[in-house]
Amino acid sequence: MTGLPFSTADLCDAHEDEVRIAAPVFRSFGGRTAFCGPIATLKLFEDNGLVRPTLEEPGAGRVLVIDGGGSQRCALVGDQLGQLAVRNGWSGIVVWGCVRDAAVLATLELGVLALAPHPKKTVKKNLGERDIPVSFAGIEFRPGEWLYADADGLIVAAIPIHLKAWRSQI
Repeated sequence: MTGLPFSTADLCDAHEDEVRIAAPVFRSFGGRTAFCGPIATLKLFEDNGLVRPTLEEPGAGRVLVIDGGGSQRCALVGDQLGQLAVRNGWSGIVVWGCVRDAAVLATLELGVLALAPHPKKTVKKNLGERDIPVSFAGIEFRPGEWLYADADGLIVAAIPIHLKAWRSQI
């Protein structure tokens, strides 16, 4: 998160034509309930081998969006990957699939949204794609665009609209 306050509801009101709103299908698992940042993407299926090397990179406040095909047969992110994301400065992780170690994820200064918890780990074949547009929850997520999430939902905008709203208040 950038340190600036935002509300997805207020951003939707102020920038209705500039945002894409995700279907309300996600549950919050992280210790940070509101987060935002530029999007980085992974597309994979029941194989989280690309997640660790991505989260080992400096996050610089980015949000990792993982298109896991909506699978609910295993978890793509757990406590170790969550802790790695915090250490490397990621703002959040959004998983179109499941997470595990939910109790530990809830203690981390990290936004984590996913469909459900699941105790089973994935295989690691390192198959998948990186930094491509991915679509789920009724919207497209493009690398470099901005994701905003809080208790009201998840939205995406092409540019950092919270800065426009913040500047208009000063």
